[in-house]
Amino acid sequence: MENQHGLSKSLSTIDIVALAFGAMIGWGWVVLAGGWVSSAGVLGAVVAFLIGGLAVLLIGLAYAELAACMPITGGEHTYTHRAFGVHVSFICSWSILFGYLSVVAFEAVALPTVVEYLIPNFNQGYMYNIAGWDVYATWVAVGMLGSIIVTWLNVRGLEVAAWFQKLAVLGILFVGIMLFVGALLFNPEARFDNLGLPNFINGTAGIMTVIIMVPFMFVGFDVIPQAAEEIDLSRPKIGLFLIVSLIMAIMWYMGIAWSVGYTLSAEQAASSSLGTADAMMNAWNSKWAGVLLIIGGVLGILSSWNAFLIGGSRLMYAMAKSHMLPEFLGKIHPKYGTPATAIMLIGGLATLAPLFGRKTLVWIVDAGGVGIVIAYTCVAAAFLYLRFKEPDMVRPFRVPAGKLVGVIILLVSIGMISLYLPWAPSALTPVEWVIFGVWCLIGALLYGYAYKKNPGKSQAFMDEEIRAIKEANQVWLKENGMPSLAIERQASRRNP
Repeated sequence: MENQHGLSKSLSTIDIVALAFGAMIGWGWVVLAGGWVSSAGVLGAVVAFLIGGLAVLLIGLAYAELAACMPITGGEHTYTHRAFGVHVSFICSWSILFGYLSVVAFEAVALPTVVEYLIPNFNQGYMYNIAGWDVYATWVAVGMLGSIIVTWLNVRGLEVAAWFQKLAVLGILFVGIMLFVGALLFNPEARFDNLGLPNFINGTAGIMTVIIMVPFMFVGFDVIPQAAEEIDLSRPKIGLFLIVSLIMAIMWYMGIAWSVGYTLSAEQAASSSLGTADAMMNAWNSKWAGVLLIIGGVLGILSSWNAFLIGGSRLMYAMAKSHMLPEFLGKIHPKYGTPATAIMLIGGLATLAPLFGRKTLVWIVDAGGVGIVIAYTCVAAAFLYLRFKEPDMVRPFRVPAGKLVGVIILLVSIGMISLYLPWAPSALTPVEWVIFGVWCLIGALLYGYAYKKNPGKSQAFMDEEIRAIKEANQVWLKENGMPSLAIERQASRRNP
């Protein structure tokens, strides 16, 4: 079954949960969990993820309501246009596209980095040094090969990518459950000589140290709205399962934090480069368990990589269709029904990424994080504004107390932006600000060119898309037996 843009409706309930959950569960939990528990303690880290996760869940509520109302490829691209017009739509879309591109590129670097831990003397064929990082031929080759495979899977069709995603997420869940069960059976008093981690370290300050990392561990749930046209579910279920995927991620990170904190010694938590793998070895008293955990981390890399390539390519496709980017990026593959050109462009950039070394890509990812939180803020503002501008808008998934929730979401999003500013502990470095500035300049030049070449086309295309959404919403109201008064109210707003 195809929609009006030629994209196939092929994503089921399990597919979209795996897509969003897999996007949020990358490699970070393997590397960073030891730092979480050494900064805040066992329960301190758990509390940090509960509080931070609930904040992200509020932002997810805005996405859930808007995605159910406007199930159009591009997500934020459409929401912000309906509220504020094409200019804000481009700013929001270009911002989060940078975030998606940076994550996809970094996964091509994360994969060979993990292989280093598994294969002794893996790095062979020294090439050069970039920003203090030695680049080796074998390291580059693994990253490039991984990128080519993931890109090829996505070009072949969303069904293929979805099957790959489900298998990867299934493997991640198996490894996570193994760690949790091992922690339940673990006896720290018999193993640590009372040198285990306390429940809380540094009180509130310790918890806050972990909380500032939390929002960025949950980046990825927003890939569901990007692929909304390809989801074969009812409107309310799109919003519902977006929230389900977020709740799963909150539970995952809380479970990982507790398991790692309970099974690591204080010394290991402070010094280990792979605290989660060490925790798994402790829990099962075996080196094979640590290797299994790292394999789970590899699956996390692949699932996140796959999800962000899906989300980024769909957003790029939507921007091209609305005349904000070159039109060739909006082409659909005649056989596979995928936005193949956009997929291959993003995949091609990721394939080149390992050539720049790990340090350079860390800078790009940090700068891309700014783009993601700017987009979250734009969506929060659109959610709140539409509650006032269009109070009778069809909302198949409706957030209770929407205006109050909207204010809270907007404040939370602005707070997330402040984490990157110079006075914050997680502030960007000068070189990262330069990278973000260059991305903004490229966007301004592309948008200015498109605006001049196709005057009024973006506005006309987006307006027509919104009108089509409103017409579809009328059909949804009638099919679901809504009162005729509600239908009339919607019809009266058909041409705002």
